[in-house]
Amino acid sequence: MSASSHQIRRTFLDFFASRGHEVVPSAPIVPQNDPTLMFVNAGMVPFKDVFTGKERRPYTRAASSQKCIRISGKHNDLENVGVTARHHTFFEMLGNFSFGDYFKEEAITSAWELLTKVYGVPKERLVVTVFKGEGGFPADEEAASLWRKVTGFGDDRILRLGMADNFWSMGDTGPCGPCSEIHFFTGDEVDLSRFGEEPRLDGSGWTEIWNLVFMQYDRAEKDAPVAPLPAPSIDTGMGLERISFVLQGVTSNYDTDLLRPLVERAAEIAGKKYGASQAPDDVSMRVIADHARTTAFLVAEGVMPEKQRREYVLRRVMRRAIRHGYRLGIEKPFLHEVALLVVDRMGDVYPELRERRELIARVTEDEEVRFRATLKRGIKILDERFVEMRASSEGTLSAPAAADLYTTYGFPLDLTQVICAEHGYGVDVDGAEKIIKGADEADGPIDPNAAVDPSYRLAREKLASPVAFTGYEREAGESEIVAIILVEKKDGSDKPTRTLVDRAPSGARVELVVKETPFYAESGGQVGDIGVITAGDLKFHVGDTQRPLTGLVVHEGEIESGEVKVGEKVSLVVDHAARSATRRNHSATHLLHWALRKVLGEHAQQKGSRVGPDMLRFDFAHNKPLTREEIERIEDLVNNKVLENAPVLTEVLPVDEARKRGAVAIFEEKYGDVVRMLTMTQDSIELCGGTHARALGDIGLFKITGEGGVAAGVRRVFAATGKNALGYVRGLEDDIQKARQVAKAQGGDLAEKIGKIVAHERELEKKLAELERRLIEGGGPGGGGGGGGIDAMLAEARDVSGIKVLARRMPDGTQAAALREIAEKLRDKLGETSLVLVGAVDAGKAQLTVMVSKAATGRVKAGDVIKNVAAIVGGRGGGRPDMAQAGGPEVGKLDEAIAATYGEVERLVTA
Repeated sequence: MSASSHQIRRTFLDFFASRGHEVVPSAPIVPQNDPTLMFVNAGMVPFKDVFTGKERRPYTRAASSQKCIRISGKHNDLENVGVTARHHTFFEMLGNFSFGDYFKEEAITSAWELLTKVYGVPKERLVVTVFKGEGGFPADEEAASLWRKVTGFGDDRILRLGMADNFWSMGDTGPCGPCSEIHFFTGDEVDLSRFGEEPRLDGSGWTEIWNLVFMQYDRAEKDAPVAPLPAPSIDTGMGLERISFVLQGVTSNYDTDLLRPLVERAAEIAGKKYGASQAPDDVSMRVIADHARTTAFLVAEGVMPEKQRREYVLRRVMRRAIRHGYRLGIEKPFLHEVALLVVDRMGDVYPELRERRELIARVTEDEEVRFRATLKRGIKILDERFVEMRASSEGTLSAPAAADLYTTYGFPLDLTQVICAEHGYGVDVDGAEKIIKGADEADGPIDPNAAVDPSYRLAREKLASPVAFTGYEREAGESEIVAIILVEKKDGSDKPTRTLVDRAPSGARVELVVKETPFYAESGGQVGDIGVITAGDLKFHVGDTQRPLTGLVVHEGEIESGEVKVGEKVSLVVDHAARSATRRNHSATHLLHWALRKVLGEHAQQKGSRVGPDMLRFDFAHNKPLTREEIERIEDLVNNKVLENAPVLTEVLPVDEARKRGAVAIFEEKYGDVVRMLTMTQDSIELCGGTHARALGDIGLFKITGEGGVAAGVRRVFAATGKNALGYVRGLEDDIQKARQVAKAQGGDLAEKIGKIVAHERELEKKLAELERRLIEGGGPGGGGGGGGIDAMLAEARDVSGIKVLARRMPDGTQAAALREIAEKLRDKLGETSLVLVGAVDAGKAQLTVMVSKAATGRVKAGDVIKNVAAIVGGRGGGRPDMAQAGGPEVGKLDEAIAATYGEVERLVTA
């Protein structure tokens, strides 16, 4: 069977539906029933309580395609993502489950029928594993007998493995039992003779594609004896990515239709060609593809990139992808483009992606903009540190240096580890974590007032009374400079210092304090005003207006000409266009709040907002996404009120009276005894201190541009008004027009034309994938160290005192993780008694990796081999008996070091 991943998923669910299984939609990635889990990491997680008896459902057998993320705890394979063909952070798990209904026979029979008869997987490329018995548990002879009966296999294809591979438990307590795996061979020719007393499948061309768990025991307490489970159950899991790579005839999960388009999009943005190799650029493209999926799905579920728990995991994944884009030479935000392709390709199956498309785009792009500044600073600092470390022959970045990157610059510690490892350096992680933790504890709880810069307190002391705001009535005014705060950055620090001065010259960055001002200081979700302050030769551009302390307003900006002096009379003029756009957006939030409550119910109360000249963001209480129909009703309600053009009435009155008249208090706003009450219509009466339109018609067109979740029970709407809304609509028209031109569409046949283009693209992708597969299998040039496929490399192996030894240079730029993967593959191909050393130049350093087979470690250790070989390139190394790595600065001697491997092995073996 050769099918799309969509068809493979559908076939699986239909197959089990025809056998009486309830097809259950994917549960959210954020667990609803297990607070101990960061994310749902297996298909059975949503059914945990059903298996343990805590929950009952109206069915006893189920099937699902479950969204999963494995990125923390024992399942943390983050560093292998993009390097291997099968590791991912996000994946889909196909599963069928029995809750005390059928057991081993039906599970095994169904799995075999689906794989070999429905999907058409050739059984000669399959082997199965069963539990051999260990830890006081008996061998699973029942499963072995059933596999013989169903498949016709002999014991050469029914392999027996121990608890590490073929026994499953939910934890220290609860259901547990043996499991049985189905493995598919991806190589050229199946060789069963290699399986001995202890068969090894991983890394030998065999890939696990399905795991059948037989829950038949129960452990009441930790370390207590187990008892038979009253109702034995079935839990199976088959990764959609893996079965897709099998059925689509490709050599990597990243070449399936689930991931290859995302890889190609990353390549397109980078302006490079994807080569499906272990070259650094190709690894980076695969990392971006994988991490874009995780990003899209987590943001769609309301997880935002922040500093705690799940939010931090998302931030870490996003920043890792952004960093790989940075090393590819991508100079502008790009991750949101790849994430939106995830939305386009998977939105039909997971509609929450499309419902939160705008949120995914905005959150992803905003995070990248923020992190690029941090990344640039951190890499610059590390590069400078590497120069010092090379000069002093240091091999490890010190704890204070690593901690300072985090505490001062916000540079993640794990990213410091990655970059240091790529340059051949370690990091004192334990020491850095202690310093970071100590700094956090020393800071203690933060008092907002205590954190205020002392210069603001001094400036407020110079005021006879609080700064008066005159901007409700006018956008210009006259006042007197009361205080000048000079803002400077010293010694490359990003933290500015503030000093109270009597005067400041042209070019200085300052914060000005006046007696009264028409400039609105940021508060209540409305951004601060911008504009100019002038007096004689003085021209000062106000870039923001803030209220750092109660009663104090500061105008932030730079002196364009002249100088500013305390006591000087000045003219203040607010930017009219920016103020008007902000007023439109702010007034629209009040109508939006009213419309949301009318359409969704009174529970849809405001939970925060952000309004400025080009922004209208509104958070509200609601526990599910808005439907298309709800959005249209909300837009119609707001626009109908705008068309009525009723005047906006503002009254200043006691807070108690305002409440008696039905005024709504806005989320987390603080009110005094006297308040400003804003009446838009008889239905919209709210307390608000911001600036607003004089009539509803001033708002212009109102258009919702995005909607999504930001927290449990909280939704967020993005909208545009006035000229911003017109620009949004014109942007959509431009996109449609460009699509028509590209598709050469006329009239209403755009969708049909695009459908034909997509179908043609898919056909080309299949042909390209087949061509690339043939090229990979045939080998290719070796970039810095020769060429040839795997077989050509294996032919270079030499017999050294009974050990097959192969020393080979890989293409320059091959990273350490890729060298490990290649060395392991070559070692497994060479046979039971083998040693492989591979090397490459990466990031200006010679990198070496040694892999030794288990049978050979009794005669020669990987760490011993690499010790003297690495010395040739001026480096040091070490590792386990079966694997060791090293690096050195003398790249010109890499070939000499590789060639010396054979003599070094002979010396060690015969010593």
